[in-house]
Amino acid sequence: MGIKIREFVEPLQAEILVRGGMESEEVEGGYCGDLLSDCIAHAEENSVWVTVQSHPNVVAVATLVGIRCIIVTNSQEVQEQTLEKAREQKITLLRTSLSSFETVAILSRLGVPGKKRRVVR
Repeated sequence: MGIKIREFVEPLQAEILVRGGMESEEVEGGYCGDLLSDCIAHAEENSVWVTVQSHPNVVAVATLVGIRCIIVTNSQEVQEQTLEKAREQKITLLRTSLSSFETVAILSRLGVPGKKRRVVR
């Protein structure tokens, strides 16, 4: 059982840039990182991703991994192409003025666990 995306918009003082499936979708965990390749390798499906990255490739990564929501921190500017791709893929895109650290702390208090796929070596 996860937490509905809409439940963390207010605590994060987040701006909704793309609604995606936020009214009904839940996330089961969270991932924080700014390297796209690291997110691909380690983030889990049905997660929320906290990052300062805001270019269109973040939506491509989210789609590949199965991430339901991207939270862009530090009030980063988000390109229109990123918004368009998020709408096409129905991925919720939020922006907050909080730092990534503050954002993760709030998500954790709300019950979103940090999750990471284990890499087999």
